[in-house]
Amino acid sequence: MIAPIVLLVGIAFVAAIILGIAAKVFVVEEDPRIEAVTDLLPGANCGGCGQAGCSSAAEAMVKGKIEVNSCVVGGSETAEAIGAFLGYDVTGAEPTLACATCEGGYRAARKFHYSGLQDCRAALQLYHGYIRCENGCLGLGSCMRACRFSAIRLNPDSGLPIFDPERCVGCGSCVAACPKGIISLVGEKTKILHWNQYTQCLSPCRQRCPAQINIPKYLAHARRGEYGAALMTVKDRNPLPTATGRVCPELCATECRRTTQDDPLAINAIKRFVADWERTSGKRLQVPIAADTGFKIAIVGGGPSGLTAAYYLRRLGHEVEIFEMMPKLGGMPFYGIPDYRLSEEQYQWDIDGVLELGVKAHTGVKLGRDITIRSLKAVGFDAVYLAIGCWFGRLLPLEGKELNGIYSGIQYLRRFHTAEEIIKGKRVVVIGAGNVAMDCARSALRIGAESVLLIFRFSRDMMEANAHEIHDAETEGVIMRCLVSPVRFVGENGQLTGIEVQEVTLRDSAGGMPEVLPVEGSDEILDCDVVIQAVGQACNLDGIIEADGLEKTRYHTIQANEETLETNLPGVFAGGDCYTGPRLLVEAIAGGRFAARSIHYYVTEGKIPPIEDRQREMMAPALVDSLVNVIPTPTKAIKPMIPLAERMGTFSEVERTITEEQCQKEASRCLNCGIYCYDQSDLPQDQLRIAKSCPNEPHIVEKKETAPAA
Repeated sequence: MIAPIVLLVGIAFVAAIILGIAAKVFVVEEDPRIEAVTDLLPGANCGGCGQAGCSSAAEAMVKGKIEVNSCVVGGSETAEAIGAFLGYDVTGAEPTLACATCEGGYRAARKFHYSGLQDCRAALQLYHGYIRCENGCLGLGSCMRACRFSAIRLNPDSGLPIFDPERCVGCGSCVAACPKGIISLVGEKTKILHWNQYTQCLSPCRQRCPAQINIPKYLAHARRGEYGAALMTVKDRNPLPTATGRVCPELCATECRRTTQDDPLAINAIKRFVADWERTSGKRLQVPIAADTGFKIAIVGGGPSGLTAAYYLRRLGHEVEIFEMMPKLGGMPFYGIPDYRLSEEQYQWDIDGVLELGVKAHTGVKLGRDITIRSLKAVGFDAVYLAIGCWFGRLLPLEGKELNGIYSGIQYLRRFHTAEEIIKGKRVVVIGAGNVAMDCARSALRIGAESVLLIFRFSRDMMEANAHEIHDAETEGVIMRCLVSPVRFVGENGQLTGIEVQEVTLRDSAGGMPEVLPVEGSDEILDCDVVIQAVGQACNLDGIIEADGLEKTRYHTIQANEETLETNLPGVFAGGDCYTGPRLLVEAIAGGRFAARSIHYYVTEGKIPPIEDRQREMMAPALVDSLVNVIPTPTKAIKPMIPLAERMGTFSEVERTITEEQCQKEASRCLNCGIYCYDQSDLPQDQLRIAKSCPNEPHIVEKKETAPAA
């Protein structure tokens, strides 16, 4: 009896000795930093960081397995405290939020009725899911249940997830839970730096928009009355919505699929409504700004391209200064567009929105006179963006061009916005057929001209002005004569008294533009005391090219790399009119964001990565005509106009903003094209066509005896 006890005691004694030796040999000391970091964490043990509690998270942070800003509950303060303790800089950390690409939901055609486990991952295992759209949301709420912070709810109508940005902490749990891969975490930098790609299967309107605004998304927000979200969607691509909401030619609407049955959406009118919703409230929506990077960017030119570049570069965390030669910012739209289309006050709201981000501006400063590229680099700017406008109005080299009373279009229009004397005439002739010509003609009538005649040497269908601008000009009394060409100016004692013109005919030529042939014996002299030549504009680069060594093109624009906008001078970029020549306001905006992308990568990484699969042309245009057969709806929202009698003698805005009811009704006409499924309420009952617009993969489902469940 005693022997077994002694044996057990002996074994225990030997084991204790062995364990003691092992403890000395294999001692494991915990890193004291782990305990310290654990104390800095909030102790929620929520698992939002992807670790099994705060202790595991602290250990992972100390070992460098996860970032010090991974705690989704503690936020930036906790990240900064942990970063300071571990010696990491977290000032540049960017928060991300969850978002989904699918807008289809229950509208997608179903292959079969699913009655299994209400989990997206389970449903996907059964014949790859019960809906036909490979990019569509299954709508069973797996993402919602995976979210630990109640940041996701399902839309009761569509079944799609709705993300609450106030609750979302960017933990990625919903991303992991979605088996279709339609949810992703996106930061502000990612949105700013992203460019359209062919692989995205974008809606036609979004493809056509030069600024690449996510049009279906902001229309969806507007339809639901979420005007702030709609405006923020616009501002992801366009910081000047008040201006573009009034003067954009709506290239997007030309591709609207509604035209297959009725009228295109009044897309720009909705943009204008949400922009005015903010402006009239007097309270500007706040946009996120990244932490300061320490880089300084100089922008030469305070027009739309320069303002846009400044806006996005500042949002990316850079210090930005604008140098503008005119007394006020705004560029050609500010000085060249009459108040009856876009007032100074309205445009100033957009401009102030850029400056309020912390962008500095210096007016009355001209490149080549007050500053040079070299001087900007010498005072510490890491990059320079040249966004100079086309301020030089072209004049025809005709006999009598030196007579008093002959002006360029921009020379005429800018006087309405400066201290210079406004040019008045009783009998005014305008040469040209673009928007500038229409602005000159309509402005002349408003300041008392007895007659305004617009002449154009090509046919009416070749006029470059927006169709509604031509219509409004004629409605207000502008007389237009096409196939008429100026020959010479006539005058007495140095003063213009008339212009000799002749009729012409057109003949096709191999060069593309038709050949202009004079009609013999058709010469006539038109009495006039003012001639306005709206025949084109150019950039005045004299003194700039020579002083800094910039290369220019044969069109007298700045030479720059098409893929990056960088000039022959390292760190110097060019965009807007001085690179493209005079173009649309929305195209200048697009160029400004493109330049901001290049400059950001240049100063932060030292190289500019190419845009993979960059969309340059419209995709699959044939699908626009044949893909869907929709139920016609009432005509699009008619933009309210002030009566004709109230227009003369005043520069009051002619076109007014649509009502809230009109906005929501018009936005509801959107078909949600692109990868989205068509709303079945818009489809004929005798034939159901559900499709997605991915090129090469139109998916059409014919209606059987019963319509697919919706």
